[in-house]
Amino acid sequence: MLNPGTLKNRVAIVTGGSSGLGKAMAHEFARLGAHVVITGRNEERLNAAAQDLLSRTPGARVLAVPGDVRNPEQVDRLVSETKQAFGQIDILVNNAAGNFVCPAEQLTINGWNAVVNIVLNGTFYCSRAVGKEMITAGRGGNILNIVATYAWTGGPGTVHSAAAKAGVVAMTRTLAVEWARYGIRVNAMAPGPIDHTGAAEKLWPTASIEERLKREIPLGRFGQPEEVARLASFIVSDYAGFMTGEVVTLDGGEWLNKGFLKHFEGERPQP
Repeated sequence: MLNPGTLKNRVAIVTGGSSGLGKAMAHEFARLGAHVVITGRNEERLNAAAQDLLSRTPGARVLAVPGDVRNPEQVDRLVSETKQAFGQIDILVNNAAGNFVCPAEQLTINGWNAVVNIVLNGTFYCSRAVGKEMITAGRGGNILNIVATYAWTGGPGTVHSAAAKAGVVAMTRTLAVEWARYGIRVNAMAPGPIDHTGAAEKLWPTASIEERLKREIPLGRFGQPEEVARLASFIVSDYAGFMTGEVVTLDGGEWLNKGFLKHFEGERPQP
């Protein structure tokens, strides 16, 4: 684990910060000394998450700012309130997302737009607003985008999310080059199946589906939110100071588990 002072006095914004991976990352950032701003659409749940973070991390400074990343004006307000409270912005985690399983031919236009607007447009709105602030301040900074491995493999049943996250991967690499001159690092992380998240309830809603998914993961289990949070903390810290434009996968080997050998379940066929 990183030293508790690793992110001391840095200011981190985490979108989708009221639950799941966002809340886990916010907690780990606070543990490492950062001042944390969480945002989400549900004000009641957001405030409850802020109180929980404060109770678990004595001495932390946590700000909850309700808002919708699909709305550029609300994103600007998020940046303004963060600056007013803490005077600076050092870290942005674009974690807000939406997803559900649906065959492409049955996907409605509203369903497509709902996911693309959150994942792709929301990531750009937040990156643009925070990036402009970082450039003006001249302090550099870190942006971390949460994607998924099906951004480059495709994801049957999730064409909306796969397309949006593929766009975020391209955005990550583009901004990494454009903003390197300002000392801003832009990276992405692609978690695999993670327990205790909102996605878990939608993507593996039954025990049988859960077991089938686990059999596809070479390490034989789902990841934990704390594991995602620890990797995120490393990426936005000075320990990863020479990393930019990278997409780091944390999925227990799932996306690599392809080819006919996996069907032998450990028994290697004879030549």
